[in-house]
Amino acid sequence: MEWYVEAGVDVLLEDEPIDRFLEKPPVPRKKATQVASSSTAERLAQKADNSPRPTATIRPQATMPDGAAVEMAKSIASKATTIEALKQALNEFDGCNLKRTAKSLVFADGNPSAKIMLIGEAPDKDEDIHGIPFAGRAGQLLDKQLAAIGLSRETVYITNVIPWRPPGNRTPTPQETEICRPFIERHIELINPDIILMLGGTSAKTLMKTNNGIMQLRGKWSEIRTENLTIKALSTLHPTYLLRQPLHKKLVWQDLLKLKQHLES
Repeated sequence: MEWYVEAGVDVLLEDEPIDRFLEKPPVPRKKATQVASSSTAERLAQKADNSPRPTATIRPQATMPDGAAVEMAKSIASKATTIEALKQALNEFDGCNLKRTAKSLVFADGNPSAKIMLIGEAPDKDEDIHGIPFAGRAGQLLDKQLAAIGLSRETVYITNVIPWRPPGNRTPTPQETEICRPFIERHIELINPDIILMLGGTSAKTLMKTNNGIMQLRGKWSEIRTENLTIKALSTLHPTYLLRQPLHKKLVWQDLLKLKQHLES
């Protein structure tokens, strides 16, 4: 079962549950023989029956990210003038393949009026189930980190670069990241924070438009530029990474102290 979960097979994809107890049992061999020996007249009558038969429901296929889909994402995101409008736009957007396998749109949590915006990477299993960023163990660790410098979910705003969970918690592809970029950049503009704290390599590299790793980027003040804004930013390690490498918590503590010092200055 763990292997299936790691592969992303952890939720049902059927629209409705199937009650196997209500399914008809297989036809006994004896009956099958009798049906096979039915008269020619009966077979001709069945063949002549042109009444419509139920067809299987075909789900629409999600679009794989490409240049056209990215341009469509830019156009849709730019038209959102409120946070709710942006969320609705993402709900209706079918241009990213990740939406096909995700359970929930993981949009945001916290205070939309906050001046500190935290941006993570992509939802994990717990976030996908609850529809809230940082909902599981990583979220509990993040809450403790925020509390250590006098912050909480009531005083910050939290979202992710990618709003849908990649299957098996894999790293988003560059194409998936590019198609979601217009939405996160518009999200930043609508919140208009004073400071952005980027959590993890995918977040930092996407927003800073660089290929440098998170160990090179963390703990250094930089700027995030969207089409209409330039915002001071700091990057640090993702809480999920710290659950696997707890010795690196000291690095995040150093980064958080820099954030606290800036807030108090």
